[in-house]
Amino acid sequence: MVIDPRKMQSLAARMAGDEVPGRSPWADARRRFRRNKAAMTGLAVLALVALFALSGNLFARWSHEELDFSVMGQVATAGQPSLANGHYFGTDDLGRDLFARTVQGTRISLLVGIVGAGIAVVAGTLFGAIAGYSGGRTDQVMMRTVDILMSIPYMFVLILLLVMFGRSMTMLFLGIGLISWLDMARIVRGQTLSLKNREFIEAARVIGVPAWRIIGRHIVPNLLGVVAVYATLLVPLMILTESFISFLGLGVQEPLTSWGALIAEGAGTMGYGTLWQLAFPLFFFVVTMFGFFFVGDGLRDALDPKDR
Repeated sequence: MVIDPRKMQSLAARMAGDEVPGRSPWADARRRFRRNKAAMTGLAVLALVALFALSGNLFARWSHEELDFSVMGQVATAGQPSLANGHYFGTDDLGRDLFARTVQGTRISLLVGIVGAGIAVVAGTLFGAIAGYSGGRTDQVMMRTVDILMSIPYMFVLILLLVMFGRSMTMLFLGIGLISWLDMARIVRGQTLSLKNREFIEAARVIGVPAWRIIGRHIVPNLLGVVAVYATLLVPLMILTESFISFLGLGVQEPLTSWGALIAEGAGTMGYGTLWQLAFPLFFFVVTMFGFFFVGDGLRDALDPKDR
């Protein structure tokens, strides 16, 4: 049987043309995430809240420190939300514009949440990856240290740090971030244990790649999906913690403010019929929490290996 080379070339060309282009796991994850209506809604809400925090002052007619003496002491009547006098969200009991203060509170709360979560993610990822890859006695010592630290009351340590070293933004960032990495370390350590015996890790170890390079170039990049999901769920936890601390009066100090401080002020004046002082900061707080939770759930579903 004689095979015509031209027919073989034509068949090969057709097979090459019918070949389906491959897609990376990240492309599949993006496609699944975009299909998730709740996650996309949460992402849109977070984008609007971030836009409000970044550009809200462009529309404010009063600064967050400026006092309106015409409404001071008359919050229940003259301090109501009004477009005429430029107090879109009304004023507080001192005559300060609540719109400008809500913009500033949104900035600070989001900043605390993102920076605190970033510190926790970096510290927890490195600690957990080193413990899981090292194994043996090193792993035992590092994880028992985590267990001891987790047994210490979280809120007590944060309050103690703020009292001892001063109530500043820097201390709030460090305090929230550096004591929130423990759960991340345990999660990353478990994932690292399942990765360290994979073929590509064994191959890198056999050819003499140093341990620190294996962790940095092979272990950590393969944990990005888990880390990203946990980070989106960690940001609202940081915001909740900061809001609780500010509600107690130990968070950001005047003239700065945050959602927790604004909610505390609004709760204190509810009896005077000034519900707007509580409603506006509470609204932004609640919708931001829902936004982060929806995005976190969407990322978890999109990056779940069982769905690939």
